[in-house]
Amino acid sequence: MSDWLVTTEWLAEHLGDPGLVLLDCSWYLPEAGKHALDDFRRSHIPGARFIDLGVVSDPDSPYVNMLPSADLWSREVGRLGIDNDTTVIVYDAGYVSARLWWMFRVFGHEKVRILDGGFRKWVAEGRPTEEGDAAPVEAKPFRAELQPGKVATLDDVRAALENNTTVVDARTAARFDGTEGSGYPGVASGHMPNAINTPWAKFFDPARNYAFVTAEEAAKVFDEAGADVSGPVITTCGSGVTAAILGFMIERNGNAQWRLYDGSWHEWGQRPDTPKRVKKV
Repeated sequence: MSDWLVTTEWLAEHLGDPGLVLLDCSWYLPEAGKHALDDFRRSHIPGARFIDLGVVSDPDSPYVNMLPSADLWSREVGRLGIDNDTTVIVYDAGYVSARLWWMFRVFGHEKVRILDGGFRKWVAEGRPTEEGDAAPVEAKPFRAELQPGKVATLDDVRAALENNTTVVDARTAARFDGTEGSGYPGVASGHMPNAINTPWAKFFDPARNYAFVTAEEAAKVFDEAGADVSGPVITTCGSGVTAAILGFMIERNGNAQWRLYDGSWHEWGQRPDTPKRVKKV
């Protein structure tokens, strides 16, 4: 186990350990027209349980993937057999694990790690899988307490952009530049003025079965983009998911002074009172 990551080798040795719960948090954008639970039923790491990002997001918000109430989080996490003493390992087949890592910590649970390389690396190494639904578990009491200083609001982002606090955006260059649609109906294209684009895919290494790049390699990505991530930083993306990848890499480089803009572009892009920029061709 290393900082916030565990390796596939470590997990293979610790599957089934008492006090450890493995969560598959795979997820698709609505436009994909499919649900990751179907993938889980076809194949998952033995003993894993499935956590649905849609279920553990605020059902009443007009913006997607927003943090839920502490009560909702406590209830849904407890149903998965997790209490405040449980060590949680999250994995996925794409880019969602950092969001769940952040959510657990926002609600005060520091015993959470990410499987480096996730399901793709596990399968590529020929490790065992199983199919079907997760085995039933007994619910446990989980006490969630929202931690201060981890979530940025729209007003926080406005202030940051005006006072030159670093704001990094994890979306693809095409969506950031506005040459491609936002991905959400009714949401404008483009980016916030003074935000810096550091696309999330740059923080994974395809040559190592999509394990995270090293902290040093991540620092180089930020540096080459002109993003000073040594002080206070706000991370953002399309809907608050890949923004957590940037925060994860910033924290691996020793800086815990970052906040995630939960509304992200899904909020900013459809507000009529927010400035938006597109790349001039």
